[in-house]
Amino acid sequence: MKTNSIVVERITTDSKLFAHTRWDAIPVAAGLLHCAYFFVMFYLFPRVPLWVMIILGLIYSISISWNINGISHNFIHSPYFRSPVLNRLLSILESITVGFSQIFYECIHMQHHKGNADLPDQHGETVDWISIYKHGHDGDAEHPFKYAFFSFFREDPKTVFKELKRKDPREAFWGVAGLTLFVTTFVILGILNWRYICFLLPFYYFGHSLSYLNGYYRRYGGNPDEPLAWGVSSYDKLYNWTWFYNGYHAEHHFRPKVHWTRMQAFRDQIVEQQRAAGVRVIKPPHALGFLDPNLPPHTKSGSMREEPHPI
Repeated sequence: MKTNSIVVERITTDSKLFAHTRWDAIPVAAGLLHCAYFFVMFYLFPRVPLWVMIILGLIYSISISWNINGISHNFIHSPYFRSPVLNRLLSILESITVGFSQIFYECIHMQHHKGNADLPDQHGETVDWISIYKHGHDGDAEHPFKYAFFSFFREDPKTVFKELKRKDPREAFWGVAGLTLFVTTFVILGILNWRYICFLLPFYYFGHSLSYLNGYYRRYGGNPDEPLAWGVSSYDKLYNWTWFYNGYHAEHHFRPKVHWTRMQAFRDQIVEQQRAAGVRVIKPPHALGFLDPNLPPHTKSGSMREEPHPI
């Protein structure tokens, strides 16, 4: 079967609030709770022992990756609300909670889908700004921990802004607004309690590094020449239940518009084609991809076609 003949189910709802399904109330509620958790940490800082705050800080770090790769990511591809105003408000809330611009993230992510972790050209550039091969050598993927801990400092807001402005100046404005609001929030928290912001920043950085680590293993071992195998999947049930089916990444890259609630059914529909294409599957969640027992060496993407892990 040719890949362009695969029919994707479009879900609909009679809800006046949600655009696709009432199940989207779950990630929306999770996003609101995450925002509340962010501010509760500030409230608790002078009131609880340091060891408690360290535990809360580590949870915050993990929750940044959880939000970016689950709530925020699904929001990019399938905005939750019918109302543009509500979608804009959620975008702002996500920007403040996670500490980035949701609109900038959307631009970077859509560029990722254009390049699909492509190899550098003769000038060392990649279509995918966050390709795991961009800073590798001789066509090899960059080491996962270097990618995870350095990518935060490689982000280029100017390039993202220029691309947004070229496409839609209005979105560029909202992208900068999201960035400004998150920075302003952090500055205000720092003014109110400078010790807290000094405590928070390392966990904030670590959380974004965990998100990059998660992203690394969603791409490492993918085949940029085969649409069905662009991404790498993990079918761990607890991971997918709690991360809004983030594990179905090969399926997502093949058809980005498939709603998160339909990922498992979509995978069942194309599983034979995936096997034929050599889609790579890892056993642990993507954030723990380095623990996969069948992890290949860090060679260039094309070499993964030789020994794909069976689906």
